[in-house]
Amino acid sequence: MTQWYEQLFENYANKYEEEPFTKGTVGEVDFIEKEIRFDKSLRLLDIGCGTGRHAIELASRGYNVVGVDLSESQLAKARCNSQQKQVSVQFLRADARNLAFQREFDVVTMICEGGFPLIETDEMNFSILKSAERALKEKGTFMFTTLNGLYPLFHSVKDFVNSHYENDISHRNSFDLMTFRDYSEYETTDDNGVAKKLECNERYYIPSEITWLLKSLGFIRVDIYGCQIGAWTREKKLTTEDFEMLVITTK
Repeated sequence: MTQWYEQLFENYANKYEEEPFTKGTVGEVDFIEKEIRFDKSLRLLDIGCGTGRHAIELASRGYNVVGVDLSESQLAKARCNSQQKQVSVQFLRADARNLAFQREFDVVTMICEGGFPLIETDEMNFSILKSAERALKEKGTFMFTTLNGLYPLFHSVKDFVNSHYENDISHRNSFDLMTFRDYSEYETTDDNGVAKKLECNERYYIPSEITWLLKSLGFIRVDIYGCQIGAWTREKKLTTEDFEMLVITTK
């Protein structure tokens, strides 16, 4: 059975790049560079790289980057983008739940969820974190963003989503407080104008959950911040007003 996220990102690359949440790439890469102290000797893995916006920006600044994604459509656009910008990035089709990498990267990023937490079960989401940990060398750094469970406890998820998608419709939201999953029906069109109606299922996480999951995998320090598109900073305390959280963890 094809899952909703697979259907969404099939033939969606051009439209994806028009979404407002994709417009903060340069600022986000500025932050990543500062975090890794501008060390060009480091090897980076971008999980859920999509059309390659972060991987390509990092490569253009001299970093060795590998990008992986489940969607061949997104990867095709990523390869085209890298060729146009004349930068070298290795883009691979892979399932983040079962990556083959073993202690190969100094830094792993998973931005704009990168597949986590779109997957259908908590066990599958955890397998993505395990894959990221396996890919890291000792003392490596893992940076990612994920949905902030504190937000729907204080706000209407439906109103927030609709305010950020002017041309699409998200409705019939049902947030389950027992599982912290938001079930919704999402209507959109692909790059060819073909209409899609998707039954979505997204997992929100609270900070203590993320901390426990990462520490159970051997990460030592877990720092969590509020996440603002294109303006990441360690000065931004996570609050109930943040739809996403920024997680930085080291082994």
